[in-house]
Amino acid sequence: MPRIHAAVVAAALGASSAFGISANAARGARADALAGLHAAVGRAGAFVATVAGRDAASSDGLPLAKDVSAVGMSSERLATVSRIVQRGISAGGYPGASAIIGRRGYAVLKRGFGRLSWSSESPEVDLHSIYDLASLTKVVGTTTALMVLYDEGKIDLDAPVRQYLPAFSGGMKDRVTIRQLLTHHAGLPPGRDLWRTAHSPEEAREQVLATPLICRPGDCYEYSDLGADILGFVVETVAGERMDKFLEKRVYGPLGMTDTYFLPPASVRWRTAPTEVSPPRGYPLKGEVHDENAYALGGVAGHAGLFSTAADLSIYAQMMINGGEYGGVRVIADSTVKLFTRREAGTRALGWDTCNNRGSCGSLMGASAYGHTGFTGTSLWVDPDRDLFVILLTNRVHAAKAQRPAKVIADVRADLSDAAELAVVDSPDGPHAMPAAFRVDEKSGWTKPKATRSKSYGKSKHSTAKSSKSKGKSSPSAKSKSSAKSKSSAKHSASGSSSSRSSSKAKSSKAKTSTAKKTTGRR
Repeated sequence: MPRIHAAVVAAALGASSAFGISANAARGARADALAGLHAAVGRAGAFVATVAGRDAASSDGLPLAKDVSAVGMSSERLATVSRIVQRGISAGGYPGASAIIGRRGYAVLKRGFGRLSWSSESPEVDLHSIYDLASLTKVVGTTTALMVLYDEGKIDLDAPVRQYLPAFSGGMKDRVTIRQLLTHHAGLPPGRDLWRTAHSPEEAREQVLATPLICRPGDCYEYSDLGADILGFVVETVAGERMDKFLEKRVYGPLGMTDTYFLPPASVRWRTAPTEVSPPRGYPLKGEVHDENAYALGGVAGHAGLFSTAADLSIYAQMMINGGEYGGVRVIADSTVKLFTRREAGTRALGWDTCNNRGSCGSLMGASAYGHTGFTGTSLWVDPDRDLFVILLTNRVHAAKAQRPAKVIADVRADLSDAAELAVVDSPDGPHAMPAAFRVDEKSGWTKPKATRSKSYGKSKHSTAKSSKSKGKSSPSAKSKSSAKSKSSAKHSASGSSSSRSSSKAKSSKAKTSTAKKTTGRR
């Protein structure tokens, strides 16, 4: 079957920008060329999937365990997981979800719930439904790329960033290291409204690099999207190519993660979960990055922009548990995985968050657990002590019906992690009793939020606030002073990061830079 150029297909299907046309043309072309699996039909080359209602090139992820007891899990307790995820749909927190729990190289639960949208005509969610990962990009994308480059001796974690990016220099910036960017201790603000001020990805990049620090490097903790973006620039500079191409070549391709990409091709849009209207775009998004600043950066950014499926992420999670290897393919050294996932500052590891028995990781994960969340309603947690991982993908930002959707996703994430740990029956140090606060369903005391919720579109998801200082320890952002205060704070709580959930009210910084305005970042 002749290959139809990705640009022609994207244009025919109504692609609205150059972002979604060529970034993954090679992968899209490979899948589209499989004869009998995708038929190219007359009307400008629209694709028709012919295998089990999905693209044939999609990965199935980890094999499903035939007997979960063989990998030390309780089938009865795993049944709780389905009730937890379904509870979030019933509460109006999200229209559908894709979840996988894995142990000892097998998936012990893998299934979809609900639909891609609230419409009864919408496709049902399955393991091959594609979700906008939001800030999971920081670890599955940017941090992973840095681990590969670190293995090759091309990255020095304690070298100043200006060594790789001369444009990021001057004053206190000269002291900022790669390690400080990874642990969010570089002194950068959480974010800025690039989508308002930049007129091209190149201009957005310049503005990121020109952002002034708000405190001395190493002295304060500020979860920063901008820091992740700068790390992405470092990857591209050192690798000599765009980050999405580097990751496809060195990680996703070798591992068989066929549905993980920035800038998803138009041919997979039909199975991609929609998000919402997000500025500066005035239309509902589907297959286009939800984050405004990632959009301003061209769709490939260090802090957001990656799309994937639960099936693909199960391969990634097992690779991490295996110490950088999966299916006979090694992409990262075992020592590097251990280095990057070990707690460094506060609750932060290098790029990763760690579990402190609260927040999205629940209260039962082991001391070595690490993971991350995404604002769109995604999360990935790995517990290497028990050879266990938990993946949840939702599009909770899509027309949520719950009055408190942030609480719904926060509760579901925490309870899902706890349920997975409780299903482990052969770990001598694992939990063996149901915690009193466990919210399995409404019968156990979980209060369902009201069914209605007002929603507004078109406003910035960032707001200005003052910095906070912590002498090397994690401290939260100060209260927002902008009119977008409630929306910004909801963004942090919805992400469910253990470090953000443990935050208390922040005190104003006494540093000279404390009066500088900043914008709150996403998780």
